[in-house]
Amino acid sequence: MAYDFTTLDQQLEAAREWLAREYSGLRTGRAAPAILDGISVTAYGSIVPLKQVANISVEDARTIRVVAFDPGTLKDIERAISAANLGLGTSADSSGVRVTFPELTSDRRQELVKVAKHKLEESRAAVRVARDEGKKDVQETEKEGGMGEDEKFRILEDLQKRVDLANAELEKAFDSKEKEMSL
Repeated sequence: MAYDFTTLDQQLEAAREWLAREYSGLRTGRAAPAILDGISVTAYGSIVPLKQVANISVEDARTIRVVAFDPGTLKDIERAISAANLGLGTSADSSGVRVTFPELTSDRRQELVKVAKHKLEESRAAVRVARDEGKKDVQETEKEGGMGEDEKFRILEDLQKRVDLANAELEKAFDSKEKEMSL
């Protein structure tokens, strides 16, 4: 009997995607439009995501340019970015809002590395939970007579290989983010 790893693979992929999203929101010394993803603007009588009212682009290494579709929303956009308390500077001109990333201090870099490490540990915990659920499922299947002991050990070994690969990918993402923060 071939064991179905679909559920495990989906959980491992979810952990990788979650970590990637979390890391995209961590500010580094370089301008990254993803940091503005969680910002909502009060415009047209409702709260809408920033992406729906403006184009966001990188102007240079430490500056993002936010150009509103409707110039009447510029003040609302600037207010929303400032209120998000991301530690970014904003200045509005006639065509849009310029968002500047201040230089990171060494203390702030160390703090951000700690946050990144914590996010890595959270994603590893999700991987461990997925592994434990998979092991439990395999052991229950064996007890019900659905597989032999040799097959159980082979499947558990394959399961562990998948978990090890996922952990290596998470570690690689952390190393990449840590290197990016130290630039």
